[in-house]
Amino acid sequence: MAFPSKARTALAGLREDLAGEVFAPQDRGYDEARAVFNAMIDRRPAVIAQCANATDVVRAVRFARDLDLPIAVRGGGHSVAGSALGDGALVVDLRRMHEVTVDPAAEAVRIEGGATISRLDRATQPYGLATTGGRASTTGVGGFVLGGGTGWLDRAFGLAVDNLLGVELVTADAERVHANADENPELFWALHGGGGNFGVATALTLELHELPVFSIALLMYRPRFGPEAIRTFREIVLGGPDEAGGAVLYVTGPPEAFVPPELVGKLLCGLLLTYAGDEESMRKLAEPLLALPHEVEVAGAMPYADVQCMLDFPAGLRNYWSAEYLTGLPDALVDAFCARADGMPVPTGSQQILFPQGGAIASGPHEYPVPYRDAPWAAHPLGIWADPAEDEGAIAWVRGVCADVRPWSTGDVYLNFIGDEGPERVRAGLGEGNTLRLEKVKRRYDPDNVFRFNHNIRPI
Repeated sequence: MAFPSKARTALAGLREDLAGEVFAPQDRGYDEARAVFNAMIDRRPAVIAQCANATDVVRAVRFARDLDLPIAVRGGGHSVAGSALGDGALVVDLRRMHEVTVDPAAEAVRIEGGATISRLDRATQPYGLATTGGRASTTGVGGFVLGGGTGWLDRAFGLAVDNLLGVELVTADAERVHANADENPELFWALHGGGGNFGVATALTLELHELPVFSIALLMYRPRFGPEAIRTFREIVLGGPDEAGGAVLYVTGPPEAFVPPELVGKLLCGLLLTYAGDEESMRKLAEPLLALPHEVEVAGAMPYADVQCMLDFPAGLRNYWSAEYLTGLPDALVDAFCARADGMPVPTGSQQILFPQGGAIASGPHEYPVPYRDAPWAAHPLGIWADPAEDEGAIAWVRGVCADVRPWSTGDVYLNFIGDEGPERVRAGLGEGNTLRLEKVKRRYDPDNVFRFNHNIRPI
């Protein structure tokens, strides 16, 4: 795009002032800088400011406001909706800001806005401490936490927002503010699920919990044993401690040494039992699952940060995700879920997942805008494929999974799990009773809706 004279002068000033780098469409490196995790997202920002510190963020926001540009915020760039980019926008790219500082005495950690889950987990692990992270190590901490935050440890330690102690934010007025229980408490409340609607989170502080050992059992079954495996897992979670969690996931058999060669590239029912504790206790819980005929067994104590990498998949593939939160997991739902797996795109990176909730999720604070807290289960189909010719089929499969389980849906949704599904789904992700309050906070901190490339809350 061609910049008018005022904009060219301002851009030159931004290049000079920033400690980080600035990319405009004509610059070498621009296309690399705008590439995000989901290859279906192809947007062309006016300017990308790769900020090195909070002062850079302030300067970048001020630049955008002077030129009346909307602002997108990039942390990990992992959002399936493509929240990190906006056509004609300024992108505040935080990836250079990734420092993680652990305070073991206070059992707290400060994470800069561009850090990934992997950086968080690798920093806390030497202290035998952890907090709820996502289920992929490449996810950005900022977007993950502010969107609610569900992961392998949520039944034991609560959602990520339940562990949020404070946020350092640059607002739409280019002002630096702190939000915690005592300082700007209404903004702090809104950041518990309201996402990036209120500013650029340059750093977050989270509570840590003791996690000296973590154990898993990863089992894979032929699809005909899927219904029995899911029902068995359901009973284990229902009767087990909060430390137990995991997922059921239909997958393509990966080309790993632990997968029999004849099953590589074939549909399998995977089951991951996670346990925030020792291997012996985990194995006792897993006994009914181990007794079922299975083709793959990986079980034992494993560093939590390593488990976080197990379901990583590379950037640059095409992604379409959705989710439904469920009132329960009756046998009829299990049967419908398993039947739909026969149509999952194989071989691809696609996954058809059921997560248990309950535990510390359900017993956590109910005042925050995370309405899915009380749902005992969640269904989460992820379409992940490479060939654009497969778009129609993959998207139809994702929508089919949701349609099959919708008779048991609570109507709530975790916004980090979905793309752009319209304003009604945004309200479902925030809670109807919370939406008006969030809109008032939005008016206070972003009355012009500058931060609009997200699951958007409109100012009123």
